[in-house]
Amino acid sequence: MRVEATAYCLDGRTQSGVRTRTGIVAADPRVLPVGSVIRILDGPTTGIYTVMDTGGTIKGRRIDIYVPSCARAKKFGRRKVSVIVVRRGWSPAIIESR
Repeated sequence: MRVEATAYCLDGRTQSGVRTRTGIVAADPRVLPVGSVIRILDGPTTGIYTVMDTGGTIKGRRIDIYVPSCARAKKFGRRKVSVIVVRRGWSPAIIESR
């Protein structure tokens, strides 16, 4: 699936209660519930991420990617990326979509 991604660098606690760290994204829970695992396929943030936050302004096919460097987050800006949903929510069922 294609999503619009924004990088952020703010330290704090996520909706799920864990501290922000590399490997965490925020998403609209109607699209990607907390606990979902995604693989970002393109751009400088390729890799596996877990949805651990919901972010109040994230609606639809949008994600916020935690990046520890504010300079890197600013450079990333906002861009479209392709993701595969490895797991939806906390369910162990594996789902793949583009």
